[in-house]
Amino acid sequence: MKIYHLKIKLLSDTTFGQGDGVAGLVDQEVEHDSNGFPYLRGRTLKGLLSEECDNIVVMLPEECRSRWQETASHLFGISGSTLETISKMHVGDACLPKDLRTEVGRQLDQERTRPKHQRKLTESDVLSSLTTIRRQTAIDPKDGAPAEHSLRSSRVVLRDLCFTASLLFEETPTADMLALLAVGILALRRVGSGRNRGRGHVCCTLYDSTGKEITQNHLRYFEQETRV
Repeated sequence: MKIYHLKIKLLSDTTFGQGDGVAGLVDQEVEHDSNGFPYLRGRTLKGLLSEECDNIVVMLPEECRSRWQETASHLFGISGSTLETISKMHVGDACLPKDLRTEVGRQLDQERTRPKHQRKLTESDVLSSLTTIRRQTAIDPKDGAPAEHSLRSSRVVLRDLCFTASLLFEETPTADMLALLAVGILALRRVGSGRNRGRGHVCCTLYDSTGKEITQNHLRYFEQETRV
């Protein structure tokens, strides 16, 4: 098995939306684990990468487009996949550093043995330290005043945090697969809810199993192979 890593740095506040809220607190909550750490689901991340790669492939010269369409199919699979056409890449959840989550998780386990009123650290404390709540309202175009009953609140993950997702291949990926993956990763600039309204601006890079950044090397290969 070959393992690569996708690192995501948040350049703006981001909402990894879970589709619901918390009554009396927020209308849209972020996806987070049982210890309060926010994360981006691997399935969601894979869909975002697949979309970016599809957008890139469709813009390629017709002479080489079919080659890269086939490569995208190998990477992400196709609808109604069989064993022969299933995705060659498994995308894990994008999480905060493991050592941080492990250490805080250990402290939380110790706190859970105490009565609630004596706990010094809770899951809510962890979530609050990594996120904040943003509020927005719609504006009435007639008078420029806030529209009635339009106030909404969303929790956002704070900018400058870094998340890492594992990319697993059962077999060694081809040069074409890594090249297309690299350009798709570079093209991924927005994630999460509200990404069309200023949130979720990210910078993504690809690393091999030794921690070496390999995005640019594979980008150059892609540029050479698509030059007509």
